[in-house]
Amino acid sequence: MLKTKGQIESEVCEAVTKFEKEYMGRGPLETKAFVIEDMVLVRLKKVLTPAELRLADNADRKDGRELIKRVRITLMEQGRPLLEAAVENILGVKIKSLHTDISTLTGERVIIFSLEKQPEYSDKGRP
Repeated sequence: MLKTKGQIESEVCEAVTKFEKEYMGRGPLETKAFVIEDMVLVRLKKVLTPAELRLADNADRKDGRELIKRVRITLMEQGRPLLEAAVENILGVKIKSLHTDISTLTGERVIIFSLEKQPEYSDKGRP
């Protein structure tokens, strides 16, 4: 039986949150996922650690913010196969590419998964 779009989005949120907690060391306070045709957009709020927040707010903010972004990008690249496998398992669709960025001002991260094709889901429960 096919999952609903809402069930898929919820499972993606759980998988990304689990990845952030287990691999990155701290989970977001809020996660939302949106399936949009052949893409999945995930928005995570408040992902920075207290140490990263202090570094971003340091007198020499530019260097601190760039350092946080570089470290986060490197960690994501190393853990990417784990995250992609978890999301592919939920969607039943191969991931073509992954794009991410983090705001050192708001502590918000976005992850966009570009998919080989649109995932199938049930419209059950939709008006």
